[in-house]
Amino acid sequence: MEFEQENKEPFRLVLENISKSYPLIKANNAISLQVKPGEIHAILGENGAGKSTLMKILYGVIKPDEGSILWEGQKVEINNPAFARKLGIGMIFQHFALFESLTVLENIWLSMDEKYSLKQLEEEVLKTSAYYGLPINPKRMLHSMSVGERQRVEIVRCLLQKPKLLIMDEPTSVLTPQAVQILFKTIRQLASEGCSILYISHKLDEIRQLCDSATVLRSGKVTGYANPKNETAKTLATLMIGSELPIIQQQPAEIGKPMLEVLGLNLKTSDPFGTELKDICLKVRAGEIVGIAGISGNGQKELIQALSGESLIADTQTIYMNDAPVGKLSPAKRRELGLCFVPEDRLGRGAVPNLSLAENALLTGYSEGMVRNGWIHQPTINKFAEKIIEQFNVICGGKNVSASSLSGGNLQKFIVGREISLKPKIMLVAQPTWGVDVGASMVIRQSLLNLRQQGVAILVISEELEELMMISDQLTVIANGKLSSLIPTNQTSIEELGLMMSGDATIQVP
Repeated sequence: MEFEQENKEPFRLVLENISKSYPLIKANNAISLQVKPGEIHAILGENGAGKSTLMKILYGVIKPDEGSILWEGQKVEINNPAFARKLGIGMIFQHFALFESLTVLENIWLSMDEKYSLKQLEEEVLKTSAYYGLPINPKRMLHSMSVGERQRVEIVRCLLQKPKLLIMDEPTSVLTPQAVQILFKTIRQLASEGCSILYISHKLDEIRQLCDSATVLRSGKVTGYANPKNETAKTLATLMIGSELPIIQQQPAEIGKPMLEVLGLNLKTSDPFGTELKDICLKVRAGEIVGIAGISGNGQKELIQALSGESLIADTQTIYMNDAPVGKLSPAKRRELGLCFVPEDRLGRGAVPNLSLAENALLTGYSEGMVRNGWIHQPTINKFAEKIIEQFNVICGGKNVSASSLSGGNLQKFIVGREISLKPKIMLVAQPTWGVDVGASMVIRQSLLNLRQQGVAILVISEELEELMMISDQLTVIANGKLSSLIPTNQTSIEELGLMMSGDATIQVP
């Protein structure tokens, strides 16, 4: 495909017939697109459509099998990220490229092609992060940070490079509505100064609000181009998935007894940058979904660890599951009481990257007949994994592929499907649809609602406020290690929750 532009200024970027194949899948199939200077261009598609592969080709992480890249009118071969950055291409990855054993400042310093002294760089980090409304502590250890805080590091690190083209993969997934608008202001300012933006997001209202143009991918191919401002979220979703968007079916559930109770939980953290939990009180009943909203780093990680059993509690009378005190019980013992758990960090905690999907099914599903008389029963494991792949439409090369080979959204579908298939009595879910496309998000949300109908007590911790409003019966906000009182979902709004999360409104609600 050849592109022509009316004025003499060349396109910032032209991709022509880019293809990339793997043993079991053709990730990109003759993809072509064009991006002008100062244009905010969306890349739309389901999980597994080929978006991440295409962006990694552009950033020099992987090489295409076929096709060409034109940068400012000149054909280039981008063999590595260093060359991409030299051209002026920056990328914020959905899965972070950070070293957990280093500080924020050290992580950023390692990525800078123009070397600063650490003192100079610290000043730049503080100034840049404050300017963009994404405050970070340069001296903080990366391993102590939540997913949302790590994303801030990625964004600031990339902006320090002053890119001509910025690739943003799900940049608002852990931001409040107010913070999203601040980021959008920054993006528009960058675009007005001539920086091109390639924007990947499953939040279609964001695409419509922000982007000038869009390329739609499906199964590795370009299936259309659109001006998002002339489309509705519904028509964009139809372009992405090739059919009507699933509609959430929510019916009243019969509320049962409390299945999860937290009674005055106080928890200090050994992490000097962690958040102390203060007098946490919470009750989740059978047949009920309780949602917890909050900006990353306000105690979500510590609360999840206390509930899942990763952090043990000395006071055994603080946390109850199914009427049993569990403060000193291990994660395995809590699972025996009916707890299932979807962590926010899918690679490393939700799944072992180098193990197959079948082996990852065994990690938490061992009680489902997968181990018999001390022996692993492979046929049962295979059947269980295949059932998850089919029911949750996990796009992959089969049960034997590694977890790391899946796109983020497809791995999330597999992990959520695994835990749901274990027939929980209590379900703890952190960031259930982070980085998941709109169609798959609806499937996951409907699955949680179906669990609720079956009498399961579900606690959802999410920064997707629309998601919480859609599925929760009651909501609370966590800020500075404290929980607000519960409020029925129909008595609040996304804007109010966003203000509470950011500390611009009182935490306690009547």
